[in-house]
Amino acid sequence: MLSYTTIQEAEAALGRPLTAAETLWFNYTATRSDYFLYCHNILFLFLIFSIFPYYYLFLEFFFSNSIKPYKIQPKVKLSFCDTLGCYKYVMRMFFLVVGPLQLVSYPSVKMIGIRTSLPLPSMWEIVAQLGVYFIIEDYTNYWIHRFLHCKWGYEKIHRVHHEYTAPVGFAATYAHWVEILILGIPSFLGPAIVPGHMITFWLWIGLRQIEAIETHSGYDFPWTPTKYIPFYGGADYHDYHHYVGGQSQGNFASVFTYCDYIYGTDKGFRYQKKVIQQLWEGQIYNQEENQVLPNITAKDHKLD
Repeated sequence: MLSYTTIQEAEAALGRPLTAAETLWFNYTATRSDYFLYCHNILFLFLIFSIFPYYYLFLEFFFSNSIKPYKIQPKVKLSFCDTLGCYKYVMRMFFLVVGPLQLVSYPSVKMIGIRTSLPLPSMWEIVAQLGVYFIIEDYTNYWIHRFLHCKWGYEKIHRVHHEYTAPVGFAATYAHWVEILILGIPSFLGPAIVPGHMITFWLWIGLRQIEAIETHSGYDFPWTPTKYIPFYGGADYHDYHHYVGGQSQGNFASVFTYCDYIYGTDKGFRYQKKVIQQLWEGQIYNQEENQVLPNITAKDHKLD
């Protein structure tokens, strides 16, 4: 809850007029508690888990032929009932684990200094903090993920997430309840180390889950904006991890690729890409020998 009762008091405290965004924030938050604002995460996560995966289902239903070349594992296709079952499981975990966790974790958020007050953060501040959050989460998630692939961690916890060897968007949060709790730690570390505004916190939670859905989508679209982010893994990178399955000892990173490269846990993926490239180049060479030039598409790079 803001410490000002009127816009005039807020402007006097800041020594300047409020911006349009700050005026909207004042009007919405002036009489609402910080706890109420924090609990918006529950609504945001529910909407993200429920709506964003449907983007890929929409493309599959209405543009199946157009997007078929970009499907990473083209021979695997879940039925609507299977997809619905995945969503039901995710929602069960949401109401039993994720939602209650948000309700009880507010004291820790207050303690680390997430603020709701004016002034609002600048765009540069938001972008810089989000960048730090992604890097911290990626590094810590990498090591937790590696631990979950040891014999005990996989058999007791992580195998649930790997039930989908060809993941779909809804499977991004399809996991054992213990894994959901454990992986909340990397997401919280960034804001704990570099606390910011509640708006930045909302954006962080939302963008991280949207990224996870895109990574588990099963499609490697060339128009995805994340392809322009340096060292970003993406759907093709993480799909390999699911494709190998329980025996996978590589591609542990959640967002970026630098940890796997530094610690040598992307060798299998790079070797696979090298072999595919050689096969592709050999196909072109053989067909050129016969004076037949193929119409190469993205699907020629994919493994069945």
